[in-house]
Amino acid sequence: MTDVFTLGEAVGIITAERIRHDMDVRLDIGGPELTTAVGLARLGHSVTWLGRVGADELGARIVTVLRGEGIDTTHIQTDPGASTGLAMRQRRIGRAGHVVHYRGGSAGSRLGPGDIPARAVQSAKILHVTGITPALSGTAWSAAHHAVKLARDSGLAVSVDVNYRPQLWIDRQEAVEALNELATGADVLFANQEELQLIEPTIGTIRELVVTRGSKGASSTVNGMRYDAQAAPVTAVDPAGAGGAFVAGYLSGVLEELHPTDRLRRGCALAAFTIASQSNWQGLPTRTELPPLTF
Repeated sequence: MTDVFTLGEAVGIITAERIRHDMDVRLDIGGPELTTAVGLARLGHSVTWLGRVGADELGARIVTVLRGEGIDTTHIQTDPGASTGLAMRQRRIGRAGHVVHYRGGSAGSRLGPGDIPARAVQSAKILHVTGITPALSGTAWSAAHHAVKLARDSGLAVSVDVNYRPQLWIDRQEAVEALNELATGADVLFANQEELQLIEPTIGTIRELVVTRGSKGASSTVNGMRYDAQAAPVTAVDPAGAGGAFVAGYLSGVLEELHPTDRLRRGCALAAFTIASQSNWQGLPTRTELPPLTF
């Protein structure tokens, strides 16, 4: 049995101040589900990550990192017919980072319902998915929904992070319809302040709605009761990865049956660790590194 089963696409990430001029760039891997998986594993929870990677060096790097973090990679598929996806990020002074995705036809986008191991999903305590996976392709959409159905039919908790990435959708309306359909299967639903309007039709049906507000902290509404927590003070290096890290902290609190406020505090703490790092996942803390109030 695993605590959390998650699925999605991990990609290579190239970061530079200016791609066309820089001679030195930073190569990493990332993906919100990967960040969440690493965050949970470092806190001592058992995690399974499922996805497709290419038969290439980036794919090998993803699998190596996950295994090194103690995450179950048994069900990862290596796809010889496609490359691992890539994202190129530029960080300019005074401007938000700009990301260009090279994910069309990627190995991760070829994830399908047949890749979902029913027994492994059904033996988990929580299934976690994000709104990115359904945006990748029709088969990936089907895979995410198949996993949610397996989880719902088996009575385990479903966690959904809206994670709206407009560049991955044909148009906003398609995203609204797909994300609301995915959200209806959630026991715990994560969204940032801007994403609330996308999922407005579904909000009233969610038992546990968690809203992140960046430097203003986060709040949750659990069975009609509202709880709040402040953001942890941090010197920001790179905000990328904060969402996946927050989810890891919050789900850790769910697994340990912490009070909703303490779940939020742990989520905010993990987000702060990630924001203080250049990597989406490398700066995530172990249990002993957590601040006392979030332990």
